[in-house]
Amino acid sequence: MHKTDLVDEVAEKCDLTKSDAKEAVEAFIETIEESLCRNEKVTLMGFGTFEARHRKGRKGRNPATGEEMNIPAAYLPAFRASKNLKEKVKESVPAE
Repeated sequence: MHKTDLVDEVAEKCDLTKSDAKEAVEAFIETIEESLCRNEKVTLMGFGTFEARHRKGRKGRNPATGEEMNIPAAYLPAFRASKNLKEKVKESVPAE
């Protein structure tokens, strides 16, 4: 599902115009982004938690040349699904 598909689903489920649904989805995403940039967690009960996690700096190798390089420390966005969401997906998605 892409962002436009999500907007279409939200418009249909909430009986909104597509432009109103797009505005709501974009505001939702922007709010999460801003919170993560302030190093705040965003917890949606029954869905999951968005957070900025710190990754330590480390040494790595350039796969093309094999040359050793330093990978700097960084904060990266992460999502942890709730137990409820995990169970719903587990029950709904057919096993391969």
